[in-house]
Amino acid sequence: MLKNFFITAYRNLSNNKGYAFLNISGLALGICCFILIAQYVADELSYDQWNPNASRIYRVDGDIKFGGDEMHLAVSSDPMGPTLKKDYPQVEQYVRFHSGNGNILVKKGDQFISENDITYADSTLLQVFPFKVLAGDAMHPLDGPNKVIISETVARKYFGSMDLLQIIGKNLETNNKNKLFQITAIIQDMPRNSHFRRDFFFSINSINYQWDNFLSNNFNTYILLRKDANAKEFDNNFITIVNKYLLPQAQAIIQFKDMAEFEKSGNRLKYFLMPMKDIHLHSNRVAEMAANGNIQYIYIFSAVALFILLIACINFMNLSTAYSTTRAKEVGVRKVLGTEKSGLIYQFLTESTLMAVCATVLGIGLAMIVLPYFNDLAAKTYQKSEFFRPGWIALFLSLPLFTGLLAGLYPAFYMSAFKPIEVLKGKMQGSFNKNNLRSTLVVFQFATSILLIIGAVVVYNQLKYIQTKNIGFHKDQILTINGTRSLGSQTEAFKKDVSALSGVTASSYTGYLPVSNSARNDNTLFKDAIADVNRGLNMQNWRVDEEYIPLMGMQLIKGRNFSKEFGTDSSAVILNEEAVRLWGFTGDPINQKIYNFSDDGKTLMPITVIGIVKDFNYESLRQKVGGLGLFYGKSDWVTAFKINTSKTNQLLTQIESKWKSMANGAPFSYRFLDQAFEEMYRTEQRVGKIALTFSIIAIFIACLGLFGLATFIAQRRTKEIGIRKVLGADITGIIGMLSKEFIKLVCLAALIAFPLGYFLMHRWLQDYEYRIDLQWWMFALAGLSALLIAVMTVSTQAIKAALANPIKSLRTE
Repeated sequence: MLKNFFITAYRNLSNNKGYAFLNISGLALGICCFILIAQYVADELSYDQWNPNASRIYRVDGDIKFGGDEMHLAVSSDPMGPTLKKDYPQVEQYVRFHSGNGNILVKKGDQFISENDITYADSTLLQVFPFKVLAGDAMHPLDGPNKVIISETVARKYFGSMDLLQIIGKNLETNNKNKLFQITAIIQDMPRNSHFRRDFFFSINSINYQWDNFLSNNFNTYILLRKDANAKEFDNNFITIVNKYLLPQAQAIIQFKDMAEFEKSGNRLKYFLMPMKDIHLHSNRVAEMAANGNIQYIYIFSAVALFILLIACINFMNLSTAYSTTRAKEVGVRKVLGTEKSGLIYQFLTESTLMAVCATVLGIGLAMIVLPYFNDLAAKTYQKSEFFRPGWIALFLSLPLFTGLLAGLYPAFYMSAFKPIEVLKGKMQGSFNKNNLRSTLVVFQFATSILLIIGAVVVYNQLKYIQTKNIGFHKDQILTINGTRSLGSQTEAFKKDVSALSGVTASSYTGYLPVSNSARNDNTLFKDAIADVNRGLNMQNWRVDEEYIPLMGMQLIKGRNFSKEFGTDSSAVILNEEAVRLWGFTGDPINQKIYNFSDDGKTLMPITVIGIVKDFNYESLRQKVGGLGLFYGKSDWVTAFKINTSKTNQLLTQIESKWKSMANGAPFSYRFLDQAFEEMYRTEQRVGKIALTFSIIAIFIACLGLFGLATFIAQRRTKEIGIRKVLGADITGIIGMLSKEFIKLVCLAALIAFPLGYFLMHRWLQDYEYRIDLQWWMFALAGLSALLIAVMTVSTQAIKAALANPIKSLRTE
């Protein structure tokens, strides 16, 4: 019986090649998209799952609000980890990470190589993160100063094919005061799906740091809870930690009675545990160890994958029910000859499953072909070999059954329910246009497609707004040279020589830049010479020289810039507008005083406000501009140059030549400020491209279905069209007659998609402090685009039918 089902199914598909092609190709394209998006979603959800301790590892995060400034931190104080381990038996172990200066120069031969994937870690590292040790000490490789764990890739990079065991005990020379770090262990490269990745782990006691300060938050602290510990209950212990350790240190500096008084002033100090498994998709805090993903995009892409697969299945259902009238007599004859309804259902499901198998094979092949392009689009490095893992094989085996049943179930019941007397008398011919379910499915297809177009249009315009918004500084044609402090005594000479080159118009020492991955420094200052909880303000403190504001094109709206002519500028500050508002000065803020602690941390020293700079976005447009103070100083680890030349490559060659003549092997590293600015929104750019790509694919799949339906309608109404032409109907009227039903459905789809699109995109835009307004034309553009594409698709068949010779159509019977 089953063999007969397959033979019959094969013959029917062979006799209807056009119908089979549309169904299989549309389904294959939908399955291809589903597989690619499923790969992306599965990868994002897999972060940190490789760690056997993943469910018990938590990061200590902090929310701090003081003096109007609010910080959401992925870091805590240096004593936090040791204190939790000491005071609470629920804590099995802890490890802290410190980024140091963000990168380090490591010597290879006569040259230094800049390494960015570095961190300093406690000796307990491998007890919390059980990396696979390929050689060396697997227990306490970071005990003592000047020790380092390196990855296998780094070992090969610096020592070639040397046996790993022979590398253990060798030294790496760095530019950090020419320190030598002894290699104590080599670990397997960290998995790609880790929320942070590092190639170097230096012993944490190699850094010069003032330990035991609960008020300074500079360490990513992870704790490993015991198996019987409850993380939610453990969070309550941080109240005790704050009262017992933080408040005494804070009260030694700032005057307040207790936490109640501290909070009454509008301040907040809270710590809590963030599950490590949630960090990648649920955390976007200050001082993350790496850029994270976003759970919202996982929800969006999961929905897109399912919708595209549904659109492809709906095509199948529509075309199957539409072409059912061509098989009505077959069903009638079978029933008269004694075939039961269940037999007909099995027959039609066999046909749909057979097509689903073909579509799945084609979809998998297509996914493998376009995988490199999808990697570029999603910034991933997926390999074709990943499709042969057990989980994927199980998915591929279940897809034909799922899609075959989903797409074929309704047509099977629909066609098996035909009444043999009616179909044999030809009474099924006019029933096509009365199928409300088919119309509903077409509406669903285009509502989904329009929704995707709306998303792509809004994301594109938000990114365009980011690029064109007046952010308060000039990001174009500013070249930053990294690591200029490594030039030592030659730093000033390098800056002077480059400034003299043709095309260089300005220069500044500026480690503080208004882009991500730049220096940041938060500090608390006071309105009066009293360290009182009601007089403090926590804000950004940047050290800049007198050339910084002109080079960056910032606008001084009051007062003056720093100058070498004024020796008192060492105790002066230029505030941004938001800081002035937060300080609440009475009268003109120029020449008013704010107070900062001296180097001994005990005495408050006056600082004179000499200027007000117009607010500029020194962080992502997701964040509101906060208070900022510019202080006179020299941040010479980065030097910025304003260039004005069309020969940028030639200028870079000249600058690199001067660098090499002074750098003693240090690498030449640079970036342009506008490129760094764009990197802050790389995720949104990828999302926009993915949304646009899959919007086009979704509409294309929907149009395949429309094309098939329009073709079928034209064929079924051939005689009617011939009669209308003989009676004088023109081509335009016939095209309108065949197209108007589909136009109504697309318009209805737009009316459904518009409010849903508004709701979803309004919520997405809330992530940005500075955002576009949703305009009516965005929705109109999406609706008109879908309508135009649908009309063009249907019109191709409508025009063909309208141009046909009516004599031939009237002769057919």
